[in-house]
Amino acid sequence: PAPPHRLALARNMNLEQARFNMVEQQIRTWEVLDQDVLDLLYTVPREEFVPQAYRNLAFTDMEIPLGKNAGEEQKMWPPKMEARILQELTVRKTDRVLEIGTGSGYLTALLAHRAAQVTSVEIHPALAALGRANIARHGVDNVTLEIGDGARGLRPGSPGEGPYDIVVLTGSVPVLPSSFLESLAPG
Repeated sequence: PAPPHRLALARNMNLEQARFNMVEQQIRTWEVLDQDVLDLLYTVPREEFVPQAYRNLAFTDMEIPLGKNAGEEQKMWPPKMEARILQELTVRKTDRVLEIGTGSGYLTALLAHRAAQVTSVEIHPALAALGRANIARHGVDNVTLEIGDGARGLRPGSPGEGPYDIVVLTGSVPVLPSSFLESLAPG
């Protein structure tokens, strides 16, 4: 058998090849061409935000299960969706971002690398704990994570209270609550 250090090297090479294939075959073909976004996908290791049972699927073009909460299956977006959203938002280093739905924390970490501050709200405590642990493990320090129903707005006086330059919803809502529009800064 190969020595452990060679196995680790081979595993890292396979991960990097899988990441390269994801960027070139999925993300670029979805017209994500912003080089800063593409570079960020190499910087923030997606596989480390995916539940252990699904790590082999981290770079596939599919939603990844994050577990059931309140009877609903929570899922992580496919990589092309995360990259396209990040490109379309054109996040600047001065922006304050409100993210509704932390999930695994991957999109939160991507946003945090581009923004001044990210406030992320997760309704499911188990997912909030997963996202918080993943974000902390990667040393992301410009994120405030709150547990609550972001669709109802944040508590007045909460650390992450707006106004925000960008509001991102990672799930669906039947009607866009006015609290999101009220959370946006002018312009």
